[in-house]
Amino acid sequence: MGRKRIEITLHTGYSEQELIKKIGRSVQTDSFSYRIEKKSLDARKKDSITWKLRIIVSSNSLTGEIPDIPALSIPYKKRNKHVTVVGSGPAGFFCAYVLQLAGFKTTIIERGSDVVTRNSGIKEFEKSGIFDLQNNYAFGEGGAGTFSDGKLTSRTKNITKEKLFILQTYVQAGAPEEILYMTHPHLGSDNLIRIVKNLRTAYLEKGGTIRFGEQADDILLAGDTVLGIQTNIRELSSDTAVFAPGHSAYDTYRMLMKKGVPIRTKNFAIGSRVEHPQRLINRAQWGVETLPGVKAAEYRLTYHNDTSLPVYTFCMCPGGRIVPAGAFPDLNIVNGMSLYNRSSPFANAACVAGVNLETLLEKEVSAEDALRWVEHLERSFHTYTGSYAAPACSIRDFIRRKDPDLKTATSYPMGLKNAPLRELFPERIADSLAQALTVFSRKIRGFDSGIILGLESKTSAPVQVIRDTERRCAGFKNLYLIGEGSGYSGGIISSAVEGVKTAFQLCETL
Repeated sequence: MGRKRIEITLHTGYSEQELIKKIGRSVQTDSFSYRIEKKSLDARKKDSITWKLRIIVSSNSLTGEIPDIPALSIPYKKRNKHVTVVGSGPAGFFCAYVLQLAGFKTTIIERGSDVVTRNSGIKEFEKSGIFDLQNNYAFGEGGAGTFSDGKLTSRTKNITKEKLFILQTYVQAGAPEEILYMTHPHLGSDNLIRIVKNLRTAYLEKGGTIRFGEQADDILLAGDTVLGIQTNIRELSSDTAVFAPGHSAYDTYRMLMKKGVPIRTKNFAIGSRVEHPQRLINRAQWGVETLPGVKAAEYRLTYHNDTSLPVYTFCMCPGGRIVPAGAFPDLNIVNGMSLYNRSSPFANAACVAGVNLETLLEKEVSAEDALRWVEHLERSFHTYTGSYAAPACSIRDFIRRKDPDLKTATSYPMGLKNAPLRELFPERIADSLAQALTVFSRKIRGFDSGIILGLESKTSAPVQVIRDTERRCAGFKNLYLIGEGSGYSGGIISSAVEGVKTAFQLCETL
C-alpha cells in the first residue's frame, strides 16, 4: 500500500462527504483511507475564508511512502529508585508519568485538591467571594492550565517526538483527536476536568502515587544532596526531588532560595485583560458575525517603538470568560479561559507589556525583590477594590486618561469597579499599554469600544532557576526545578516537554 501527501482547500462549513470526494479526485481513486496531518484557517480574504488541509492518503492504487514521525521510546527497566515530584501540572505530571513508565517509583505531591473537588471549590469561591487556599485557579490537580482554555500551541523548537507523545497521551485520556492536527489546538477547560482525571487514573494504574492536600514545606539536605521532602503532613524520603510548582508558588520559591537554590530575575510581562463582544471580533476578523464550521475568531497583536515597552496580546480566549486567578488571599489577579465550544458571547485576551525590572526601577533587583514587587502590585489591586472585583474602565478612557464611567456587561464573575486603571500601574507600563491600545484600535475595528480590567501578572514567572548541563539546580546533585516555575517554559506543551525531558535525563543519570 502506498501513501501520498496532498493539500486541499475547502469552505469552512464542509461536510465529511465533501472532504472524501475532494480527496478522491486528488488521488484519482475511490478506495483509500486518510489522515489529516494539518488543518489551518486561511482568513486573509474575508470574502473567501477557507480551511487549508494537509492530508496523508493511503491506497493500493498509490506508490511511494511517507515515513511516520518516530515515536518517543521510553527506556523501561526495573529501577530501585524513588523520585518525588512536587506539583501536578503538565511539567510535574508528565515527568512523573514518564518516570513511572520507565520503571521508577514515583510520588506526586500536590498542595491543592483533585480536579473535581477543585472545580467545585472554584465555583463556591466565585459565589461567595471567600478565597479557598485549597481550591483555586492557581493550585490543584492539573495546575493553572486546567482552567485557562487548554491551549496547546508552542513555539519551542526540536520537540517533535515529545510533543506528539504528549498530544497522544491527551487523546488517550479523552481529548478530541483534532488536537493532533489543528494549527491552534485547544482542549477547553470543561474537557480538561475529565482529561486530567483520566490522566491520573492512567498514572495510578502504572503504579504511581499522588498525595493531594500536601505542600512541600522544606527539603531535607545532606550537603548538596536531597534526602527527602518535609510536607505539611509527613516526611518523605526520596532519591531525587523534582519541583514543578508553577509560576505562582512564591512561598515555594522562597523556601528553595533559603536552601541555597540559585534563582535570578528574568524578563516577564505585566498588564490587564481586554474584553469585547465576540461578535465584534468575528466581524473584524471575518467580515461576518458567524462562520459555519469555525467556533470563534481569534487575534494576536503586537506593538513596539523606540520609546515604549514591547506590548502584545497573550492567551487570547475567544468565546471565553475572565476569571479571578489569585494564588493567595488578598491578591487581585485576572486570567482568561474558554470551554471547548468557545460559545460565550465574550472574547478576552491579556494585553501586557514586557518588563525588565532592573531597567524599569533603575536599580539592581534580586529574585526576592522581584517577587515582592509583583506581590505588592497584586495586593494594591485588591486594596483598591476591597475585594476580588476587578478595577476596570473602557479602552477609550484608558487611552485618553478620562475618568471612567463604565456600564457594560462582562464575563468576569466577581464584578467590576470603575477605576482610573492607568493610575494603578507604574507610569512606563501604563503609557506603553496606552500607545499599544491606540494602535490595536486601528488594526481591529471597534477594538477601542471594549473594556480593560484587572491585573494580568502571571504570563510567566519573574524569576528563573540557574541549572547545570544536566538540568539540575546548580550546586545540587539530585534537585530539579522544572516547568513554568523554573522560568524556562510557558504554557501546557512547553511545560509538559520540560517534564518529559527531565524524566529522560533522570533515566540516564539514576
